[in-house]
Amino acid sequence: MPSSPKFFRARQPHSARRSTVLIVAGCLLVGIAGFAFGLASLFRPIKCSHGDPRSVRVVWERGSGGGGGRDGHGAVSDGGGNNRRKVMGFVGIQTGFGSVGRRRSLRMTWMPSDPQGLRSLEEATGLAFRFVIGRTNDKSKMAELKKEVAEYDDFLLLDIEEEYSKLPYKTLAFFKAAYALYDSEFYVKADDDIYLRPDRLSLLLAKERSHSQTYLGCMKKGPVFTDPKLKWYEPLSYLLGKEYFLHAYGPIYALSADVVASLVALRNNRQRRKENYGGDEISFRMFSNEDVTIGAWMLAMNVNHENNQALCSPECTSASIAVWDIPKCSGLCNPEARLLELHEKESCSKSPTMEADDD
Repeated sequence: MPSSPKFFRARQPHSARRSTVLIVAGCLLVGIAGFAFGLASLFRPIKCSHGDPRSVRVVWERGSGGGGGRDGHGAVSDGGGNNRRKVMGFVGIQTGFGSVGRRRSLRMTWMPSDPQGLRSLEEATGLAFRFVIGRTNDKSKMAELKKEVAEYDDFLLLDIEEEYSKLPYKTLAFFKAAYALYDSEFYVKADDDIYLRPDRLSLLLAKERSHSQTYLGCMKKGPVFTDPKLKWYEPLSYLLGKEYFLHAYGPIYALSADVVASLVALRNNRQRRKENYGGDEISFRMFSNEDVTIGAWMLAMNVNHENNQALCSPECTSASIAVWDIPKCSGLCNPEARLLELHEKESCSKSPTMEADDD
């Protein structure tokens, strides 16, 4: 029988075989490198520069009498660019060095305690939240604050002395810093001793308004404090008469973007006048109390005073937005404990955002 046909291949030269081996080895190395890079990318923490909460430091030049920079702008230091971030509302929770317990209770109740939680809340409500605090010469307190910032990353730090008597200056610095950092429809000043429903606050700020300059809060009038022994004593009472003008309670209020822009612009113009013409700095009048100071500035502007009693509810209801012990305390009495107590109540933490229609 004839033998099966055999196939023969020409013998490759030695140099060709060596080239083939090198090509195969090169491809293998590229494949291994690509696999390693993909594996590293898969397990590497993803950083989103737009969405990550990040504590920022706003530096105001020294010698401005109240925290304002020479040109009216603070230098923003956030480890990256300082492009204004778009949100519907920026909520600055005013706090101090003696309020560690309050911040702890807030992070255990309505304010998330981690960056992912803050991002989720912002996505759900359109509101960004940060604790706002100044500085102190006490090195131990500053060291403790630095640790807290590193752990929670939920602060806006102002280079202004943290002192009760300087709250009006801190408030102005806050609005200037918030405006520099955030392109927001509303800027909300809140204290660290109130129970807040962010979802309902979001709905309130999102309402259609015919007036672009809005001063939103729980409005009040009352007697001017003329007794130096009282906490809210007003040294400039002779300018005010016997009764305060209409203004918002201090624990929480909001200013629309146009109002804050006007504050920043007016402040800047007056500071430039000092640079050009010399002399003492011409500034807004500062009263002893921060809420009265803001209210006085609002009188000078064509703002709409929007009164909303849901911002000063003494108890949780189906419509309450901010709960505090009015009129007994200017906030919650014993806030560290009260915040936890309120959060346990279904009417405070688990009730629907909006009242259900009976129809």
